[in-house]
Amino acid sequence: MRKDLKIRGYTVAQFPNLPLGLALVGLVAGWILSSGSAAHALARAVFFVGLGIWAWLELSDGVNGFRRFLGAAGLAYTVVSLAGALD
Repeated sequence: MRKDLKIRGYTVAQFPNLPLGLALVGLVAGWILSSGSAAHALARAVFFVGLGIWAWLELSDGVNGFRRFLGAAGLAYTVVSLAGALD
């Protein structure tokens, strides 16, 4: 049985779904791998793809306003971070 963290009836945290799980794996792998390597670049790509998909899903299908806000914030972070990487 899966338990969600709720505050005053609002679901604020759940067990990570697949896109968020991939983002977390990419994040941890990026910390471990040496910067500048191809493996580090791949880990960053996995992080941003996973985070972007998760954020879009939360923004479009979040269970409440708080979760949709988290999706919007995650999507904004992804876009701003990737736009800065292109400079």
